[in-house]
Amino acid sequence: MFHYSINAAGKLILFDSPKVMGIINVTPDSFYTESRKKHIEEIIFTAGQMLDAGATFLDVGGMSTRPGADEISPAEELNRVVPSIEAIAKKYPNAIISIDTYRSQVAEAALNAGATIINDISGGDFDKTILTVAAKKNAPYICMHIQGTPKTMQQNPSYENVVKEVFQHLQQKVVRCREAGIKDVIIDLGFGFGKTIEHNYELLSNMRFFEQLDCPILAGLSRKGMIYKPLKNRQDDALAGTISANTIALQNGADILRVHDVKPAVDCVKIWEVLHPRV
Repeated sequence: MFHYSINAAGKLILFDSPKVMGIINVTPDSFYTESRKKHIEEIIFTAGQMLDAGATFLDVGGMSTRPGADEISPAEELNRVVPSIEAIAKKYPNAIISIDTYRSQVAEAALNAGATIINDISGGDFDKTILTVAAKKNAPYICMHIQGTPKTMQQNPSYENVVKEVFQHLQQKVVRCREAGIKDVIIDLGFGFGKTIEHNYELLSNMRFFEQLDCPILAGLSRKGMIYKPLKNRQDDALAGTISANTIALQNGADILRVHDVKPAVDCVKIWEVLHPRV
């Protein structure tokens, strides 16, 4: 029994169990240093490792969206992601690649280069044309919640009721996506994007509330401040905490884990499956 499915350029993905999305950052300023990949050979090698480890999706991003990050030009973002996606798609033609961008121009070029999914941290707020691109290309669309922009989002995030407000925001976004003609929408609560540590854990503990939106839920928790700050360590030492948080996310209804470390996340899913066997 599965709850959802998505169609990624003719590849039908059934969420009969949770999936893992591997992060490939083709940028020199991603918040987690070890995830930064510059050279095509390194990008292809990382993609192969992630696929071998069990990743269902590869998420390629060319502009950092860490707290305080500056924007780069669309031309620079295109120069980073398009050759990377082309190289991965050529080497691994069955790979399901998502493009991590909020720019419609970059999204369309990436889809033309071999990506099949759009992952937009702004949920269409920063560039509304991206919804049109997703619909035109029949691309699954990951719609995330953010308060503010990457530059400003962590300066003073504030909510009266974070679960209610994020839910209402995503509910409105899903409606807009459907109205635009997007068939497959995935929601992302936006952990770390305009939230305090307390906000993040309130959302994590109430993830099942978002099942009312009738969309697969992506949990992007990997090595974020909500994990390493309570542990009083750094991103480099946050793997164990990430595994713990991902396990909680699975228990609370996550359909996709977006991670830097694919094998540990796949292992989390396998343990989860022991308690939740497929039927």
